[in-house]
Amino acid sequence: MKILIPTLMIVLLQSCALTKSYNNELREQVLNNMILVDGGTFDMGSSCEQEKNCDHVQHQVTVDSFYIGKFEVTQQLFESVLGSSSSYFPGDEFPVNYVSWQQVKYFLSKLNEETGLDFRLPTEAEWEFAARGGTKSKDYVFSGSNDIETVGWYAQNANNKAHAVGLKAPNELGLYDMTGNVGELVEDAFDVNFYKHSPKNNPVNSIASKHPLAYKSVRGGSFSYDGHESENFRRDSASQSALMPDIGFRLAMSK
Repeated sequence: MKILIPTLMIVLLQSCALTKSYNNELREQVLNNMILVDGGTFDMGSSCEQEKNCDHVQHQVTVDSFYIGKFEVTQQLFESVLGSSSSYFPGDEFPVNYVSWQQVKYFLSKLNEETGLDFRLPTEAEWEFAARGGTKSKDYVFSGSNDIETVGWYAQNANNKAHAVGLKAPNELGLYDMTGNVGELVEDAFDVNFYKHSPKNNPVNSIASKHPLAYKSVRGGSFSYDGHESENFRRDSASQSALMPDIGFRLAMSK
């Protein structure tokens, strides 16, 4: 049986489609700073031989191709979407900081409304794969080098504050500040034992995300972390509502 749609309804539907417009300038700005990470398999985490309480048990993981931000999300981008930020260290080209996981989720929803795209946080596995250089990895200790001074703002050189993005050298994929500057929130809930039973393919610990008190994983160290706390495999955590001056985030998007 044919379903006849009244002519007026067709006109209204077409009108809605035509009036739905996106912020093309914002869309282009964000897309121009996204880097394609070709999928691959890697050893996530590290040996726990010298640590009694180890939350980074080495295990093999495979991730699909995805896009990730070349830089940490800046205050300029964040404020162009939400109008303001409460960043402790202000500056257009500084990473947005003093932001919670819940606020990040709201920002992403508004960014996607404005651009018509589907930006998200990287999973913890995607983040580490990208920090290590993806399929171009040279097995550096830090993201892009074995010398943290060249790639990261950390406790010994940052003067206890955040810095503008992109001032240090990038890693093998052209990603900046994956080590240091501000710690980066990811999608996963934090679980010290997750690596022991993590799925091999595209793992993400999202079950606990539904609980309002669930802690979230934070990666990359920050300007307040020592070098031995900043290796690519290191993990930290923060509650979903926590506001800290050394925490920010980076965009991701599925291919």
